[in-house]
Amino acid sequence: MEEAIVKPFRKIIHVDMDAFYASIEQRDFPEYRGKPIVVGGSPEGRGGVVATASYEARKFGVRSAMPSKKAKQLCPQVIFVYPRFAVYKEVSYKIREIFQRYTDLIEPLSLDEAYLDVTEDKLGIGSAIEIATQIKDAINSELQLTASAGISINKFVAKIASDMNKPNGLTFIGPSRVENFIEKLPVEKFFGVGKVTAEKMKGMNLHTGADLKKLKETELIKHFGKAGRFYYKIVRGEDNRPVKPDREAKSVGAEDTFPYDLTDVEEMVIQLKKLSVLVVNRLQKQELKGRTITLKVKYHDFKQITRSRSFLNGIDDEETILETVLSLLQQTETENVKVRLLGISLSNFNDVKINSIQELPNDQLTLF
Repeated sequence: MEEAIVKPFRKIIHVDMDAFYASIEQRDFPEYRGKPIVVGGSPEGRGGVVATASYEARKFGVRSAMPSKKAKQLCPQVIFVYPRFAVYKEVSYKIREIFQRYTDLIEPLSLDEAYLDVTEDKLGIGSAIEIATQIKDAINSELQLTASAGISINKFVAKIASDMNKPNGLTFIGPSRVENFIEKLPVEKFFGVGKVTAEKMKGMNLHTGADLKKLKETELIKHFGKAGRFYYKIVRGEDNRPVKPDREAKSVGAEDTFPYDLTDVEEMVIQLKKLSVLVVNRLQKQELKGRTITLKVKYHDFKQITRSRSFLNGIDDEETILETVLSLLQQTETENVKVRLLGISLSNFNDVKINSIQELPNDQLTLF
């Protein structure tokens, strides 16, 4: 009788930078160190929100995605700092270079966080805890920043673990602890469970992973749709999603929210010229050509619309992009309007789609 082959556990690390944007600002500008700062829109602006708050600001209850005015109310002495995305992106590249010393299986989720699969690491270290420790030390010594890391056998648990001992934390949830860990987890801590779903669960007397585990898969699907199947598996520690190093960009773009409303078409054209240069630089840096060009316009009342045009061949040149968005601008309201945001993006890197006109809900806010 053949012996069953036991598949070894994966070694997954989730690295999450600590207050990334704010920490970079405090690193580069000594006058910000030890002070509550917010990277994001000023409370004097319209609709600004917090992108990142330093830990000094978080002590007052300031959080990401919070309206800037609310942040100012909670912490009157808070300092608002305009973001420097080019700097943040450059630092992010350096962090990724550190990751690549250990593995090529890296799945970035944003500029400041990524999954790493170190089941087989390049240096033959073998211990995911030791690798995470070395990565954190390298980020600290080479970039003067701190990161928190979560380590486990799957992406779900590793991501939750990275948030448990911030800042500068390292949390390991071993194979024997995974199921018990998830059973004790409050439902609102489950990634993908928003406020509405969490309230629905609590209304059904489902407060923890253990409560979810009592329901059959068919019951979870009945109440939560396809997500119910995921909940059923995850509360049993089952998450076989691989770390995908080849995540393809769905779109490349740039947008800006202005310090005052634009009412003149010539002003809008000037801003679109600036944005088109940024977009071209980003496309060429990633060696991408998009077939669909999209213009985004947000008005002072937060109504947001997009206008798109698709081409048979990929585009990455400034002239075509600018000419197209100016043509699309003519398809929008430009007379007697106040425009607070303009954006340009390119997408459809593989497939050609027909021209589209789309209107979005007026409650979709941008960071700045």
